[in-house]
Amino acid sequence: GGPAVKVLIKLGGTLLDTSETRCRLAREIAALGKDGHQIVVVHGGGKQMTRFLSERGVESRFVNGLRVSTPEVIEAVLKVLAGSVNRELVASLVAAGANAVGLCGIDGVLAEAEPISEELGAVGRIVRANAPLLDLLSGNGYLPVIACVAGDRQGRIYNVNADSMAVAIAAAFAADRLLFLTDVEGVRGPDGVIPELDVAGSVRLIEDGIATGGMRAKLDAACSALGQGVGQVVIAPGQVPGAAARLLAGEALGTRMVASRG
Repeated sequence: GGPAVKVLIKLGGTLLDTSETRCRLAREIAALGKDGHQIVVVHGGGKQMTRFLSERGVESRFVNGLRVSTPEVIEAVLKVLAGSVNRELVASLVAAGANAVGLCGIDGVLAEAEPISEELGAVGRIVRANAPLLDLLSGNGYLPVIACVAGDRQGRIYNVNADSMAVAIAAAFAADRLLFLTDVEGVRGPDGVIPELDVAGSVRLIEDGIATGGMRAKLDAACSALGQGVGQVVIAPGQVPGAAARLLAGEALGTRMVASRG
């Protein structure tokens, strides 16, 4: 499927909730690596964390779509996101023949963060990503699989929004493509899924109140990635078999985002 490119694939946590989907995605991602593409995966796991916390009687509070991160939440981030969700995905990728390496932003200060606000607690904004570590791994045939946890030079640990993490890592990796594989079909406008969208168009969707909540966050993230030199961003349905390979082959699936049209 086309020339070899550097691809960052962001997997929404809902796609990793069942072993069938996780294993299928792992097989598909491993196959792309065998085709010569350099792949980095960033994954979420919010749904799994909410479940873990509610089992322990901890209610999740959100401010502007970000989970207020108390010490209990950070514990869940480490046990669930950087723990079971990451390891199960790595194991599935290894079973599919990829040299997957599980990491989070704390490792080698892969993602260095600072707190966003006092109100959010230990929610971080990434200020720097460690590009040489990614290049070292991916240049030697390893597939980094990154949980959205960040650190700082003082040893503090931060919960980071998975879409923001994907953008920061994609920019550091100098990715040609950033694929957001999600549980939606793409960016919806008044007439259904929009096949191609530029930054100006996405600003309009937000201003007109058409794109709200999680989709607004995805659009903001996509525009930020395009602004940082990522060639193309696609928001596409991860439940469609072969989505990643079809997107890299140029097939119209989901919403393809470009800096400007024409």
